[in-house]
Amino acid sequence: MGSLLCVVRLRYSASCVSPTNPRTLRYGAAAIAEAARLIAAGQCVAVPTETVYGLAADATDSRAVAGIYAAKGRPSFNPLIVHVADLAAAERIAVFDDAARDLAARFWPGPLTLVLPVKPDSGIASLVTAGLDTIAIRVPNHRAMQALLAACGKPLAAPSANASGGISPTRAEHVAASLSGRIPLVIDDGATPAGLESTIVLRGHILRPGPITAEALGLEAAESMGAITAPGQLASHYAPTKSLRLNAPGRVDGEWLIGFGDVAGDDTLSASGDMVEAAANLFEALHRADASSASAIAIAPIPETGIGVAINDRLRRAAHPR
Repeated sequence: MGSLLCVVRLRYSASCVSPTNPRTLRYGAAAIAEAARLIAAGQCVAVPTETVYGLAADATDSRAVAGIYAAKGRPSFNPLIVHVADLAAAERIAVFDDAARDLAARFWPGPLTLVLPVKPDSGIASLVTAGLDTIAIRVPNHRAMQALLAACGKPLAAPSANASGGISPTRAEHVAASLSGRIPLVIDDGATPAGLESTIVLRGHILRPGPITAEALGLEAAESMGAITAPGQLASHYAPTKSLRLNAPGRVDGEWLIGFGDVAGDDTLSASGDMVEAAANLFEALHRADASSASAIAIAPIPETGIGVAINDRLRRAAHPR
């Protein structure tokens, strides 16, 4: 594993690194063309999806994929999600059974990632799968990522576009702040609509809760898998730099309180208690709290139902000791 990480570090300077802050281009034909040019040259660019902003590179190019790990400071044992244009493209890379094909038919394009056996002739760089015999794959439902996939004509590996372990980015400015000097370009298409990373499913069980709920899928959460088998399983993840107190009914001295429903605060995920609104606002609220003058962060209780399961999953990982 150490040698794999060395490869990532050695190749960093030749891939995604940028000596200045990344350029930000508004979504449009010119931005997509420039992003595709950079990806064809082996670099990586930040692009919005319906979940969060992703750091995209050619999933078939080991050197480009190494640049993703290096730019993020991501552990090399943590695999990446591959984004493709449609089910046909996914079936060229992964082995689908009837259950997986049914989920794809119901929820793609959309925020669902399937972990499936990778085909021996997939052409996907081994760094993407972190040496596993499975691959995490999805069809995104966002015009910018779909346009980039079409322009590149390649599957794109794209984890969240932020430094590893930090708060996920839901706006272009979050990317620029987190990856300053590390990437050449951010495509700005405003706030991401879902605001949470995709739901991940492996063998009929949910590995990571997300915007598509267990109730909608008709599936249950997997028991602890032990070893990392898919993205988003690290105990400490999505974390602000300040300490985070969960299930807070009110503020204590020095805290920035993120409210929800009847619990008012310095900010709120949803004053009306709307869970979908809360999910969309979660990471942006954490970014604002982390940038505030407060010494710590607290967040009101979030019901453990529906998409609240995914919100609380992110919050527990964000509050986990590093």
